[in-house]
Amino acid sequence: MQEREPLVFKFASEDWEFEAIHRLNYKTFVEEIPQHERSPSQRLVDKFHNENTYLICLCGRELAGMLAVRGNRPFSLDQKLPNLDSYLPPGRRICEVRLLAIEKKYRGTRGGQILAGLLALLWQHGIEKGYDLAIISGTTRQQKLYRHLGFVPFGPLVGSGEAQFQPMYITLETFEVRAREFLRSAPARSFHPSAVNFLPGPVAVRREVRRAFEQSPESHRSPVFMSDFHATRQCLCEMTGAAHCQILVGSGTLANDAVGGQLALEGGRGLVLNNGEFGTRLVDHARRWGLDFDVYEVAWGAPFDLAEVRRRIEHTPELRWVWAVHCETSTGVLNDLNALKAVCAEFGLKLCADCISSLGTVPVDLHGVYLATGASGKGLRSYPGLSMVFHHHELRPAPDRLPRYLDLGYYAAQDGVPFTFSSNLLHALRVAIRHADWERRFAQVAELGAELRRRLREAGFQLLAPESIAAPAVVTIVLPPELSSVELGRRMEENGFLLSYNSEYLRRRNWIQIALMGECAREKVFSMVNVLKRVAFHGTGARRPVAALE
Repeated sequence: MQEREPLVFKFASEDWEFEAIHRLNYKTFVEEIPQHERSPSQRLVDKFHNENTYLICLCGRELAGMLAVRGNRPFSLDQKLPNLDSYLPPGRRICEVRLLAIEKKYRGTRGGQILAGLLALLWQHGIEKGYDLAIISGTTRQQKLYRHLGFVPFGPLVGSGEAQFQPMYITLETFEVRAREFLRSAPARSFHPSAVNFLPGPVAVRREVRRAFEQSPESHRSPVFMSDFHATRQCLCEMTGAAHCQILVGSGTLANDAVGGQLALEGGRGLVLNNGEFGTRLVDHARRWGLDFDVYEVAWGAPFDLAEVRRRIEHTPELRWVWAVHCETSTGVLNDLNALKAVCAEFGLKLCADCISSLGTVPVDLHGVYLATGASGKGLRSYPGLSMVFHHHELRPAPDRLPRYLDLGYYAAQDGVPFTFSSNLLHALRVAIRHADWERRFAQVAELGAELRRRLREAGFQLLAPESIAAPAVVTIVLPPELSSVELGRRMEENGFLLSYNSEYLRRRNWIQIALMGECAREKVFSMVNVLKRVAFHGTGARRPVAALE
């Protein structure tokens, strides 16, 4: 028996989808429910078409079901029912849901699946837009269904003849309960809600980056690959001011291990700065390499005291290098790289910097930095899997002292590609950074990050990093004991937003994070804040905003 075509739920975007909407609109509200006059074209364009957002269900190239939602006044019910607001709960942000229709041939066994998927998608759309009350004109033929869905009737009937409708509303609180039931009942393979990604990695990537990754793999020895490889390295050097860049197949941890290996070749005593999880990891890198070093550690979320850094350098004349994190992802602190460069230059020390979370989110000037690390899957907005080490000096292989895979000199001697390399990851990275307007990108992230932090504070959240040292692209929220970071993170996932909460260091401290490292639209950020307020403060006894959704 041939398997049926799967159902796909989405927002209408294609010309043929809108044409199908007009024809299903005609079938339903002209031929079946005689609400409008017949037309030879057999298509009905809704009077609010240009303002509607259409949520549709497709079965192959056929439109199986649809509904429309809009938030602009006046609503169609405003024109049919004077003093509409007097019937509704006060202080709500209202949307109107219209044109719910399912093609007749799909109303049998699949009708319930179509309705479930459309309503689940409507729930996510409402949350994203900040709606907390929906109104409908429910056909009198389907009153039992609407009441089952949680809709409450109000006011007199509207319409005439066979086309009579009952005004009804449903609150977000009621709809949430129903929507979770819809999500459970909608077949998993037919309904794929797209969560908005606010993780520090992996990040949301652009469509052209995905397409580049999906190309057929090619040999890392081919002339085409090597040309793209060199062009990618050149882009990375130009954006940082570094003379050289070695690209490794692996995570940022691999790149930091390679830096540790170079410091082992340097010898001498060093100083590792630590004010968060990734500073702690640098300490671990240094320890595993058996380096001779001291640690300057301050509280997580606090800045380094540069006077204390200077004092430690002055009292340890044998120091030869300093190793620090630029953007401390765990806390949302942006450490002062330029100040560290100045201090190290004054004392003739070699500065190494973990720039994995700063690269691509803030300007990173590596002049005066001995070794620096980056990664593809954060601010550069590509897939994880590539890391890089930037340097200005010539590197020589050290076959007797370093493992082959960590020997940066060996990479340099082999024109950067000593081992098998993923062409898919390279092409994705190249597309992500090629022709990027970095100044504009940095300004946008800074502006959006500042606005995000302001709105979070106004909502009653405690942010770990002081504003003076806050990184623009990652915000760490300190939750009160009555709010579980794990439960809050899971609830946000249910509401369509991915926040960072699963790392062990976040769980242990009851922290949750919002990152702006990938592709993220401004309106999505503010929708997320609205949802976070409601989910976090609802029923906890903690400070609750005056309006659940603004």
